[in-house]
Amino acid sequence: MAARSAPSCHLRLEWVYGYRGHQCRNNLYYTAAKEIVYFVAGVGVVYSPREHRQKFYRGHSDDIISLALHPDRVLVATGQVGKEPYICVWDSYTVQTVSVLKDVHTHGIACLAFDLDGQRLVSVGLDSKNAVCVWDWKRGKMLSMAPGHTDRIFDISWDLYQPNKLVSCGVKHIKFWSLCGNALTPKRGVFGKTGDLQTILCLACARDELTYSGALNGDIYVWKGINLIRTIQGAHTAGIFSMNACEEGFATGGRDGCIRLWDLTFKPITVIDLRETEQGYKGLSVRSVCWRGDHILVGTQDSEIFEIVVHERNKPFLIMQGHCEGELWALAVHPTKPLAVTGSDDRSVRIWSLVDHALIARCNMEEPIRCAAVNVDGIHLALGMKDGSFTVLRVRDMTEVVHIKDRKEAIHELKYSPDGTYLAVGCNDSSVDIYGVAQRYKKVGECVGSISFITHLDWSSDSRYLQTNDGNGKRLLFKMPGGKEVTSKEEMKGIHWASWTCVSGLEVNGIWPKYSDINDINSVDGNYVGQVLVTADDYGVVKLFRYPCLRKGAKFRKYIGHSAHVTNVRWSHDYQWVISIGGADHSVFQWKFVPERKLKDALHIAPQESLAESNSDDSDSDLSDVPELDSEIEQETQLTYHRQVYKEDLPQLKEQCKEKQKSAASKRRERAPGNSIRLHFIHGYRGYDCRSNLFYTQIGEIVYHVAAVGVIYNRQQNTQRFYLGHDDDILCLAIHPLKDYVATGQVGRDPSVHVWDTETIKPLSILKGYHQYGVCAVDFSADGKRLASVGIDDSHTVVLWDWKKGEKLSVARGSKDKIFVVKMNPYVPDKLITAGIKHMKFWRRAGGGLIGRKGYVGTLGRSDTMMCAVYGWTEEMAFSGTSTGDVCIWRDVFLVKTVKAHDGPVFSMHALEKGFVTGGKDGVVALWDDSFERCLKTYAIKRADLAPGSKGLLLEDNPSIRAISLGHGHILVGTKNGEILEVDKSGPITLLVQGHMEGEVWGLATHPYLPICATVSDDKTLRIWDLSPSHCMLAVRKLKKGGRCCCFSPDGKALAVGLNDGSFLMANADTLEDLVSFHHRKDIISDIQFSPGSGKYLAVASHDTFIDIYNVVSSKRVGICKGATSYITHIDWDTRGKLLQVNTGAKEQLFFEAPRGKKQAIPSVEVEKISWASWTSVLGLCCEGIWPIIGEVTDVTASCLTSDKMVLATGDDLGFVKLFRYPAKGKFGKFKKYVAHSTHVTNVRWTYDDSMLVTLGGADMSLMVWTNETESYRERRSCDSEESDIDSEEDGGYDSDVTRENEISYTIRALSTNIRPMFGVKPHLQQKEPSVDERPPVSRAPPQPEKLQSNNVGKKKRPIEDLVLELAFGYRGRDCRNNVHYLNDGDDIIYHTASVGILHNLATGTQSFYQEHNDDILCLTVNQHPKFINIVATGQVGDSADMSATAPSVHIWDAVNKQTLSVLRCSHSKGVCSVSFSATGKLLLSVGLDPEHTVTIWRWQEGARIASRAGHNQRIFVAEFRPDSDTQFVSVPSVVMSVCGKITYCVEWWLERTMGLCLPCIPPCETD
Repeated sequence: MAARSAPSCHLRLEWVYGYRGHQCRNNLYYTAAKEIVYFVAGVGVVYSPREHRQKFYRGHSDDIISLALHPDRVLVATGQVGKEPYICVWDSYTVQTVSVLKDVHTHGIACLAFDLDGQRLVSVGLDSKNAVCVWDWKRGKMLSMAPGHTDRIFDISWDLYQPNKLVSCGVKHIKFWSLCGNALTPKRGVFGKTGDLQTILCLACARDELTYSGALNGDIYVWKGINLIRTIQGAHTAGIFSMNACEEGFATGGRDGCIRLWDLTFKPITVIDLRETEQGYKGLSVRSVCWRGDHILVGTQDSEIFEIVVHERNKPFLIMQGHCEGELWALAVHPTKPLAVTGSDDRSVRIWSLVDHALIARCNMEEPIRCAAVNVDGIHLALGMKDGSFTVLRVRDMTEVVHIKDRKEAIHELKYSPDGTYLAVGCNDSSVDIYGVAQRYKKVGECVGSISFITHLDWSSDSRYLQTNDGNGKRLLFKMPGGKEVTSKEEMKGIHWASWTCVSGLEVNGIWPKYSDINDINSVDGNYVGQVLVTADDYGVVKLFRYPCLRKGAKFRKYIGHSAHVTNVRWSHDYQWVISIGGADHSVFQWKFVPERKLKDALHIAPQESLAESNSDDSDSDLSDVPELDSEIEQETQLTYHRQVYKEDLPQLKEQCKEKQKSAASKRRERAPGNSIRLHFIHGYRGYDCRSNLFYTQIGEIVYHVAAVGVIYNRQQNTQRFYLGHDDDILCLAIHPLKDYVATGQVGRDPSVHVWDTETIKPLSILKGYHQYGVCAVDFSADGKRLASVGIDDSHTVVLWDWKKGEKLSVARGSKDKIFVVKMNPYVPDKLITAGIKHMKFWRRAGGGLIGRKGYVGTLGRSDTMMCAVYGWTEEMAFSGTSTGDVCIWRDVFLVKTVKAHDGPVFSMHALEKGFVTGGKDGVVALWDDSFERCLKTYAIKRADLAPGSKGLLLEDNPSIRAISLGHGHILVGTKNGEILEVDKSGPITLLVQGHMEGEVWGLATHPYLPICATVSDDKTLRIWDLSPSHCMLAVRKLKKGGRCCCFSPDGKALAVGLNDGSFLMANADTLEDLVSFHHRKDIISDIQFSPGSGKYLAVASHDTFIDIYNVVSSKRVGICKGATSYITHIDWDTRGKLLQVNTGAKEQLFFEAPRGKKQAIPSVEVEKISWASWTSVLGLCCEGIWPIIGEVTDVTASCLTSDKMVLATGDDLGFVKLFRYPAKGKFGKFKKYVAHSTHVTNVRWTYDDSMLVTLGGADMSLMVWTNETESYRERRSCDSEESDIDSEEDGGYDSDVTRENEISYTIRALSTNIRPMFGVKPHLQQKEPSVDERPPVSRAPPQPEKLQSNNVGKKKRPIEDLVLELAFGYRGRDCRNNVHYLNDGDDIIYHTASVGILHNLATGTQSFYQEHNDDILCLTVNQHPKFINIVATGQVGDSADMSATAPSVHIWDAVNKQTLSVLRCSHSKGVCSVSFSATGKLLLSVGLDPEHTVTIWRWQEGARIASRAGHNQRIFVAEFRPDSDTQFVSVPSVVMSVCGKITYCVEWWLERTMGLCLPCIPPCETD
């Protein structure tokens, strides 16, 4: 039981011994405070030599391998390795994260460098292309990226004297980069004959375009521009690993162990050979050097840090030492002194003082060391070696006592007995040898029985027993010293162990997480006094458990810092410290043990933030200590929003059905109907799985959501307006502080958040690209500029947006469990909280990342599930509502107190100016004072309090409250049952909106002569709705079971209802009282229909494949229709009431005679001639066209024909309501499509006079009322989309020229030249062999021509002349358009040919050229804004969009001076075929030749892409901004688009012969 909570004590990192010198360089600097910053393992260390004190930055989750110092010398950037590595920029003074840069590199970050003013940071990845990336690190935004080199890059630096220039170097290359727009363009350094082509290891930039670089052979290469101009030979005798530039000059350090100082012109000042100093040794290799004033810092390959004072250069001071090479496994503590002993594969054994934090002794052995032990009196130190031997040393002088080799495999563990008599030695060959200490370590026993290598040993307190663990996880006990195995359980019980370092055994069961390998935990050490246990594992984590730890999956506190596996861990002799060692990181960590964790103690831990949660009260098991979840919350956590098919998948699915298209495209099809429908009213509100999604707008209207619709409801007029931009379920809603804008998040494969205006109902911004499956919570910042969103992906990703720009600011993984709410701090826009299942987290923005800290509960309670949260009256105060009915009050990250507020979960909470209002599952609204000390008033939601003006009826008292909001003198309440109520502060309650509750809604019937309809649902209610302007629920009746169908009798007096248990009932349509009921079937009743006319018969269809026919008058079953092979889906009567048409789940269309039920075979031709009383069927020739091309994936679930037999309305599984002309013959008919329902539309019905269409959403539980607008009077609106699933020949063909252009394929020159094979040596590089005696040749022939003579050896070569382009004949017109423009008042024309932009003067005929493109130019445009005179944009051909030099690009340049202003490397593959400037000239539009013909909008001056989406599956020839707009543009063929935040919205124009141009609805589109 003790392990059910984490221990109350904790560990604090006090000291780290070691420095990462191997495989790193340039990672050691002086800060502005004269402290030293470096890294080891996953920890950034700031060391103060004056105070001998360390501070730690622990924001990384894996090995740090690169470091850069900001020009202010306070900020530090560090990069790590890992699958998803990131860069942290942090403050060396406070060791707090300032910015996190992520989501770009893979494998690791090899190099980092800040520019001169520190605004930008460049990083190099360890991926296969060694990507170079430039960041605006404060905003966490990537500015540019390009492939670096095919081989490893070792160093990169900004040219501090030339803006936008960088230099990188590595394996056999050096590259000089220029940054223009968003393009990084490299030029390779030319080695020429000045120096050998070789690997460059480090570099530094100087004035006058000079660059100095250190080479592998010890030379320094000096570059001017991109050319090597001279070499300083023999600067070092081996590779130069580090070069540091400072005010005084340059310092270099190399493999030869030398430091050389140079002046600013690179003339030598002095040399310091560290190998020759007293601390030096053979093989010392310098990896990092930093020169500041008269001090020099040196980091070596062997993990040492030296500080050298220049005037005492022969006496370097050793600041830090650590292990190096191989792995570090051996750890032991002195039994009486604060000393720790470590031994490593580097063959050294070291003794550390835990008080002085220093190395006090070191001894080098012959073999790698794998384990260590100190005997009881602290005199002898035993070391187990990798070769199977062990050595015993005297601790005081490290002299050898004995060396014994009895085994051939590594000794992995050894231990002295508590009485000092024996030494037990465990070997990898699965044996344990016992040696007698007094007998000069003579072997006295052997323990045999393990079947794998020995991992751990422990002695009993009386030295009579030994327990062992092996690699198979087996625990064995042996009697000492003989080694006989103990098997008696009774004997085992009485043993008391002197130490506990075994990983297997009852006492440590709880340390094992679920699904872990038996070798995951490397080391354990028990502290009997403090009753705690410390463990070290393969994941770099040190954990603290309670001891004993009996239950599997126990709670723990975890501490990170080590990078990979932690190999060993031990308590110090007095339990003051824990020592842990890292295998591959060679580091020794010393943790201070803080026994009781009090709140004030916690305050000094709080700043130690980390991206990987450290110091957390956590568990690896979901089973441990989980409080019973409330049934409602449990239901909600089990909801899944995954769709089999998302609407985003439709284009792809249609593409897969190309064969079907070809066969159908040749046939002529009916036009779509002239009628259209407009959404008029929705009954329903989404409360069952959402919260806080109901608000008053600025003008007192109410905004909420249901299905895929944002609804604005006017209470006075009882009318609704709709935001229809979403295409799937909306899951969350937040209102802007000014109450005029709303943000809504939806379900989707790549779900979007829409920000829209409640007045105009137009989208302002659409945010996409960072969530998966759906967005479950959103919130605006207090200034309204930022928006936070949470996804429903596995990590519940939290994203912070600048929503107006459509930019992601920061992103972080939220929690593995569901998050219910996100709230932004009203005082600090960079802070926010998230709350959810066992989760309360406080976040702050750091560049591109978010740093999260878990709420600290302390002794006040356990980590509960939080359902809602708000901020209080200061930035530090926060309040959250729990699943148990408490309100938690938080200050900073600490829980201060809890207050009981409700019976059952607190689902909603709203902050007022002077207090709070809460709502819970108990159906009570409570008003509180500003500190939650006093409940001022409560309102219970009761049916008795319902005011006369209510638009419906409350189903139950005290419904669960899911949303609460205040304004305009009222409290607005949303319930789980889909009701919206307005509570007057004096008490009366008005019901404004309601819908069905949980479960699916399928049953729908419209009245034969009144504007009312009936619905029946899985929520076990039958409801009657008024469709006239009063829009209210007239009546409701609870049923014993849920229902799936209903139907009014022809006279409207009776209502038949089919239930899910196979029964049906007939009720009085006015009172809903039972008239009669039957129960003949066991399965769901799926459809029910009265015969026309007098309604004599009632046909009842069920899922068990039968249709029963009842005589209504006699109340008897008179016939059964048999013969269907699957469940019945739809039935229809003919007008005579003699024939039934039946559809089944197996897509059968059957006919039965009524009332007997005899099956009839009717030919298809005859079916058309039959007059049907109703048409709700989805099969048959008359409605063949209603099935979409992807009919296998999605079903048409319902249809209904107007009484004039002209228009057929359908509903399908994708949530589309469609209108077809009837009959819809021929496959894939044309239709008008409407999106408002989220998933499957379960039923559609026209009203008696066809004036309205009523539709039901199955899972969205909404009833939607649409008005029918006939062709004659309706206005053209943007929500009709007239389309088809295919394009046929009749839709317009192509001119032959256009067809040729459409099919043109562009060969990429940059690629084709590389592929061409080349052999031989170019003529000017060929050397003629000189004759033996070097005599000049005797010849009577005339002298050789100059060109051949120049190839002779020893002759001086003439320089090769440059060619200058003078005139270009030709103009690219065959596949381009709009690419000739006048400039300079008509004096010049500008056009292009090949890869050249040409400015042609009409008067003189002279030409000037822009020659920066490297492949064919395909498009050209001129900026028309007066601010940007003579600015030209040209787009070229290119290959894949990998941001390399051969990627397609747009160049923006000045036509007069030919200067490049910006280069935009595109995401378009193949090329750019159209460009256009916006009205203000600040935006640029480009269109690609990629298969989707991507359309992209750029802020060209910044090189920033602001929006992008697929344009069309056919070639786009032209795209132009409207001359008066920055947001709207037109593309040909036929698409009008508008820019909205990060999204391009598209509206397709269709040319029709009779109607001209018409505008359909605006579907949302993809993000960039």
